[in-house]
Amino acid sequence: MNSVSLPLTEQVVRSLKVGDPVALNGVMVTGRDTVHKWLVDTFIKKVRQPQGDDLEVFEAIKPILNDGVIYHCGPVVAGLDTRDYRFVAAGPTTSIREEPYQGDVMRHLAVRGVIGKGGMGPKTLAACQEVGGVYLHAIGGAASLIAQTVTRVLGVYKLDFGVPEAMWVIEVKDFPAVVTMDAHGGSLHAVIEQKSKAVLDELLAIP
Repeated sequence: MNSVSLPLTEQVVRSLKVGDPVALNGVMVTGRDTVHKWLVDTFIKKVRQPQGDDLEVFEAIKPILNDGVIYHCGPVVAGLDTRDYRFVAAGPTTSIREEPYQGDVMRHLAVRGVIGKGGMGPKTLAACQEVGGVYLHAIGGAASLIAQTVTRVLGVYKLDFGVPEAMWVIEVKDFPAVVTMDAHGGSLHAVIEQKSKAVLDELLAIP
């Protein structure tokens, strides 16, 4: 398993290939549907005006996301009352929901890594090739195990979105994942989809 330090460099990203197991070490940020839509609508396509602390939060997260990693995760977090935050569960959520937004976010904010489960589509794959990025598949059903790799919660932004949808800035040690979409146009998900379709076509052709 390759030990990979965060933030990522383009050189490291382009050295990774589909199928490579990695152990991530460093700082990443969680972000799901609400965060991606907020970023795209407010700061990329600009179809809504910044409101409240939007600009302040955007300026704070830009350096974290630059060469950084977004984790599609809706964590279970203890210590909400005391702000002594601790991740209890940190499993990946289904990534394809972010397909309309992910490529734009990667290009605009120079994001180099995306973690989730289930894979993503051609828009995200194209962005991986353009910016030098990877999609990393985390283990579904291992939420408590993954939470043990979170050594510290460094902060949280947009908690008003709700705990699962907020941006949690976390430090991880030996976070396990597998490269399933790389910067060279490789996508394990596309291969599986093609093979599955071929099998289905064969079955449908049987009289």
